[in-house]
Amino acid sequence: MVYTDNDKLAATTLRMMAIDAVQAANSGHPGLPLGAADIAFVLWTRFLKHDASKPTWPDRDRFVLSAGHGSALLYSLLHLTGYPLSLDELQNFRQWGSLTPGHPEYDPEVGVETTTGPLGQGLANAVGMALAERILAAKFNQTDYPIVNHYTFVIASDGDLMEGVSHEAASLAGHLGLNKLIVLYDDNNISIDGPTDLSYSDDAPGRFAAYGWHVQSVNGHDMEAIDAAIETARNEPDRPSLIACRTHIGLGSPGQDTAKVHGSPLGEDGVKQTKVHFGWDPEVHFHVPEPVSAYLEEFQRVGAQQREEWEQMVVKYRAAYPEFGLEWDRYVRGELNPGWEAKLPDFSNENPLATRSASGKVLNAIASDLPTLVGGSADLTPSNNTRPAEAIEIKRDDYSGRYIHFGVREHGMGSIMNGLALHGMRPYGGTFLIFSDYLRPTIRLAAMMGLPVVYVFTHDSIGLGEDGPTHQPVEHLTSLRVIPNLLVIRPADGNETSSAWKVALNRTDGPTALVLTRQGLPQFCPADNGLERGAYVLKEENEGDPEAVIIATGSEVSIAIEAAEQLSSEGKKIRVVSMPSWELFDTQAKSYRDSVLPPEIPRLAVEAGVSLAWGRYLDLDRDIVLGVDRFGASAPYKTIFDHYGLTTQRVVDQVKKLIE
Repeated sequence: MVYTDNDKLAATTLRMMAIDAVQAANSGHPGLPLGAADIAFVLWTRFLKHDASKPTWPDRDRFVLSAGHGSALLYSLLHLTGYPLSLDELQNFRQWGSLTPGHPEYDPEVGVETTTGPLGQGLANAVGMALAERILAAKFNQTDYPIVNHYTFVIASDGDLMEGVSHEAASLAGHLGLNKLIVLYDDNNISIDGPTDLSYSDDAPGRFAAYGWHVQSVNGHDMEAIDAAIETARNEPDRPSLIACRTHIGLGSPGQDTAKVHGSPLGEDGVKQTKVHFGWDPEVHFHVPEPVSAYLEEFQRVGAQQREEWEQMVVKYRAAYPEFGLEWDRYVRGELNPGWEAKLPDFSNENPLATRSASGKVLNAIASDLPTLVGGSADLTPSNNTRPAEAIEIKRDDYSGRYIHFGVREHGMGSIMNGLALHGMRPYGGTFLIFSDYLRPTIRLAAMMGLPVVYVFTHDSIGLGEDGPTHQPVEHLTSLRVIPNLLVIRPADGNETSSAWKVALNRTDGPTALVLTRQGLPQFCPADNGLERGAYVLKEENEGDPEAVIIATGSEVSIAIEAAEQLSSEGKKIRVVSMPSWELFDTQAKSYRDSVLPPEIPRLAVEAGVSLAWGRYLDLDRDIVLGVDRFGASAPYKTIFDHYGLTTQRVVDQVKKLIE
């Protein structure tokens, strides 16, 4: 492919728009846009299948700027290629209310496929997107009807490849042979501290080759070489691709090839000098030359034509395969198959059962009715009970299954799940609650983007027993509850677990963490319980206004019930409230909250975790919290509960103290 002066002028326009935006904000990262503009231009105009007039059409190629600090480049691309991102938005870069925040924030309607900035996350999201494409292609494509047939492209930085999550995700991508994933590595040898050799001497191409990737190296300022490398990568049949593009950060600026240009505006003089270097009028800002506008409009027409041809194919596909067509339309709309809730099991007559086991039974019952439900575990499948009996594992060259063995890669699992969700799948993933620490950054991003991801966190407390304090979470419930838009549910028995899955899968605007026990629990909650409201009156002993309310979550609800029964036998009027979800309860009307927890009635809360945040629901000058404000211990779980005072008798004694 021969690139013309118009191509070079368009790439220069990208650079000038980006540095003007950074300078106007007096904040941002000009180095990557100046250095990576040639890469981005070639990709977006010659290879990326997209249509700015319909940014969310399902078979578009996905583009992820994993190096999200270079957002000014993405916004310039979006504006120049016709997306609904006006020049005013570029001029308001990093300002209140603009569509051009400091790092890209998920907004597919304007062409931003995922939130990036925390390095490595975008690349790992892209692995999930590429995996979703393969799963959907295996599910829906028919001979002559490849309705799912697109690539996932990434621009990544040195920092992305340093972060551990990229190693985890890239390893799994190579293992699964995700050949429609292409990463363009902006290899400029500079990070914030200075030259990357201060801390980084990896043979990055060699490392990716060892992961099982196809690897090439090119001059990142040679458009013809970039073009040829992307074309080669697109034709690679078995492996994801890394194209290491050697570039000059801050190309043409006074700070070229230095850390200074990485994350600081060029300054007025620096902008002028850079513009002069590229033959640009130094006094003109946010300028798009007429030849560039006309030139890029042609690429917009090509994208619209590709989308229209695809839409025509889908019409024929629906006619030829009406059942698949109906299912495809549900997937596109983000809908679950009707009637799936009727399959949720009733555990009322079940023997004592760990809630992790109840969760496994729920998945087993509903999975076949939910074709977009895809999940796995971070090498803890038998412990998390995350694999339905009929589930087929996803493996290299066979993506027809829906179960993923993520390996011991919690962080990568979380970010890949985000990518699957961004692509319209309904992902879930399991690990021990203690290891939620490893994927916390991805949980935060799922919450920020409003992705319907489900975390299956088992071994939820000191109740896991002999594995000891390294595996016993005590602070984790509280630490998860403070993440905005994360719904945390800790069910008390099988029926609450069934209800928790119902809530989680009906939720479309954020992630849900299911927090489940290892130890068996009795069944005492009705199938038609109040979990959807976050907390409800489970048991009321003796008639009349209660003398005290016992609030409990998870496994401690059974302790609360036993204590209430003992107190009732002594004539006390006790209410037991099961509170599986603080977040759901807090959304209820005040009248309902007060009906469950009457303000004038003393309260005792019992939970096998830190007591720090219970002041949200208790008057700590009056009420009592029984929690675990220390690390766990290695012993059978009943022994630990006894030694830590999480017993029926202690609850009884403390309630009596509260009443008196």
